[in-house]
Amino acid sequence: MDVTLRGNEVVLRPIKPEDAPALFSAASESREHYSLTAVPATLEEARTYIRNALAQTDRMTFAVEWKRRVAGTTSFLDMQTWSWPSGSPMQRSGRPDVVEIGSTWLAASAQHTRCNTAAKLLLLRYAFETWSVHRVTLKTDERNTRSRRAIERLGARFEGIRRAERPATDGTVRNSAYYSIVLSEWPNVRERLEGFLNRD
Repeated sequence: MDVTLRGNEVVLRPIKPEDAPALFSAASESREHYSLTAVPATLEEARTYIRNALAQTDRMTFAVEWKRRVAGTTSFLDMQTWSWPSGSPMQRSGRPDVVEIGSTWLAASAQHTRCNTAAKLLLLRYAFETWSVHRVTLKTDERNTRSRRAIERLGARFEGIRRAERPATDGTVRNSAYYSIVLSEWPNVRERLEGFLNRD
């Protein structure tokens, strides 16, 4: 499913193999804050990153276009359609019941700008208003305080730490901090993010 999300300042469009040079360029501005995030370090790694992302059937990966250039990437992940009891009016097809937003990283020049807030607003709006998901999950390495602050700024609720959740990018075993936003919370979260963008 090809989805392009357009805002006033950010465009999220399906990533494609030809984006590898631009993605590598974005990742090369500065790698100071990537120690706990999987970000390609070479052009060949950028090609592999895109190829692996496109191979995942439960993932939609976007190139983040900011100021008319590719400034990073973000994804819908772990898109789950639940099996409801037989005959339930809650059963759906063609859209998930729950989804994760993640694998987000931005070029150094796009960090601490409106870019991430605008991108997350586009993703959350699509998840809750087009798909009507029941929950959006966000998670990050427990040690990644920058990422955790960014998630908390969105208005997501901290659920806890899942221990030994996956391999970490530094070769250790990662504990992951889990956050979520549920459908009933979306109107307040939307108002919060729109307020940030109107104020910033």
